[in-house]
Amino acid sequence: MNLFLFFLLVVQMHSVTPVIHTLQYFHTASSQVPNFPEYVSVGYVDGVEIIYYDSNIRKAESKQDWMNKITAEDPKYWQRQTEINVGHEFNDKHNLEVLKKRFNQTGGVHIVQWMYGCEWNDETDEVRGWQQEGYDGEDFMSLDMKTWTYTAAKPQAFPSKLKWDQEQFRLEHQKYYYTELCPSYLKKYVKNGKKVLMRTELPEVFLLQKTPSSPVTCMATGFYPDLADLFWRKDGEQIFEDVEHGELLPNHDGTFQMSVELKVEVTAEVEGKYECVFQLSGVKEDLVTKLERRSILSNASHEDNWSVALAATAAVVAVAAVLAAIIIVMVRRHRNRQAQYDAAPRHGGVELSENVAAEG
Repeated sequence: MNLFLFFLLVVQMHSVTPVIHTLQYFHTASSQVPNFPEYVSVGYVDGVEIIYYDSNIRKAESKQDWMNKITAEDPKYWQRQTEINVGHEFNDKHNLEVLKKRFNQTGGVHIVQWMYGCEWNDETDEVRGWQQEGYDGEDFMSLDMKTWTYTAAKPQAFPSKLKWDQEQFRLEHQKYYYTELCPSYLKKYVKNGKKVLMRTELPEVFLLQKTPSSPVTCMATGFYPDLADLFWRKDGEQIFEDVEHGELLPNHDGTFQMSVELKVEVTAEVEGKYECVFQLSGVKEDLVTKLERRSILSNASHEDNWSVALAATAAVVAVAAVLAAIIIVMVRRHRNRQAQYDAAPRHGGVELSENVAAEG
């Protein structure tokens, strides 16, 4: 799995329980990445992008109309987000240079990324936070929120760990942010964006096959939320053999797509025995698509339809080609609802100084 797809999985994998909401942030500083900003910050609520900033535009931008409701009670919200991002940009660019020295590196492509956030159960009111840092695609350091100490994943992280573990004010601020401030903003965002975040949209489902000997791909695209399942059945029973699941990916319009392949020779004898089943959280009825030769889109006989069906996937792959080289993945141990570290300080108006640059 490439780094970009891993990143996407992190952004989209909030809880399998509908009452769990997440606020997630990533900020990434990079060097010598062609045609890409040196600093990028993105925020998500329940997998939906809400805020964006990069070193080219140098302005925090709302990605959802309902996010602007926050200014009713906080008129300077967006101004503050811009100012704090400018500070993060400066710090993280310096952090990148610090890490290059620690790893005895000079030129070339290098990336440092922070991710942090929180989740909130709107039934039990339970909250949980997380924070991780990575460098050049590998874990660097993380914050243990049970002991409120740092775990260094690399020897080069120990200077930061030793310093930050002794800074009581920093740790107290983090406790406040992850247990109080982050959840409070998450609740506001969920309230303001309820109509969008709590909606359901059913997908279009296609059966695709490149050649008669290729696996049959069942693709569902345009669904929301991402709490969904897609699988193959034979004679009414779910099957696992000769089945390969694809990645859950976002579409440009905020919906999602997913696919599952079935290795089978499509003959008259097997037609009708297999079916692709799509299930969406909150929707009682399944979408069932029977495997029949006439319903399969292929390069040979339905080239135009095939192109249309794969348009969203092609767009994601095109973006992946650009971003795969710079997305830092620090989620191997936290595959359930990870998050970013970029706007945490923004929401509270108090900037976390938790950067490598802070200790040189």
